[in-house]
Amino acid sequence: MKSIFEYIINKISLIPELGKFRITFFVALSSSVGYILHKSTIDFELILPVLGVFLLASGSSAINHFQERKFDALMERTKNRPIPSNRIDPLSVLLIGVNLLLIGSVVLYLSSNETALYLGWFAAVWYNLLYTPLKRKFALAVIPGALIGAIPPVIGWVSSGGYLFDTKILMVAFFFFIWQIPHFWLLVVIHSNDYEKAGFPSISKIYNSLQISRITFVWIAALVVSCFLIPLFDTSFRPITFILLFLIGLWLLFSTKNILTNYVEKLIFRKAFLKINFYVLIVIIIISIDKLIIKVF
Repeated sequence: MKSIFEYIINKISLIPELGKFRITFFVALSSSVGYILHKSTIDFELILPVLGVFLLASGSSAINHFQERKFDALMERTKNRPIPSNRIDPLSVLLIGVNLLLIGSVVLYLSSNETALYLGWFAAVWYNLLYTPLKRKFALAVIPGALIGAIPPVIGWVSSGGYLFDTKILMVAFFFFIWQIPHFWLLVVIHSNDYEKAGFPSISKIYNSLQISRITFVWIAALVVSCFLIPLFDTSFRPITFILLFLIGLWLLFSTKNILTNYVEKLIFRKAFLKINFYVLIVIIIISIDKLIIKVF
């Protein structure tokens, strides 16, 4: 009995790693932004839809562990993940992923509506059945794959009663879409040797280092421009919000421009990767606080 109990506890302890909780937490956070932007408040009704998104994203991530188990074993960055390190068997991971998806679906449906649930399913299908196999074939699969990151804020928006095709949330979704591209591209550049070792198509086979750095910086600039467009679709934004978004955008551009001159140094790309993620987090905070302040005053 004790051994069975220990076995179960051991498998449960792997769920945060299988569900990629550090990433899925940010996914859930982005869904809360959509909720706040529509309702201009933080209330208890926010908790369950965000939890539903978190569970769906975690389930999808666990299934991704199952899908890429053979390739993970070939890369230094991923060889210690639960399946390659033999801490859990593939079937158990698949079952965990499916159960997280089911629980997340129930939570999201009961706490919001069918539209939010369908969007969550769409994101999971797009990630596991389209993007995951596609990146084995095409080095530029990240572009269609970026759609996955655009969906969570829309889920938060519709779960609070917002219209699916409202231009306000679509502009926010576009911002998250653009962010995903330099985010993933920088990640691939940083770990290019690992990806090539595992047989993934590499962008270094298409472009040289200077071209990659230039294209990446163009995407970073596009991210900043897309952020500037968000307030233009919502007349309720305060002037100080425009100023803050402008300043943080300038900071990102000036702090990452060195990838154009030091494009052979992976450390430069790693720093740029951290900076764009920090930038997106600050933008989320700024636009959320803007809405909450408007509600108060």
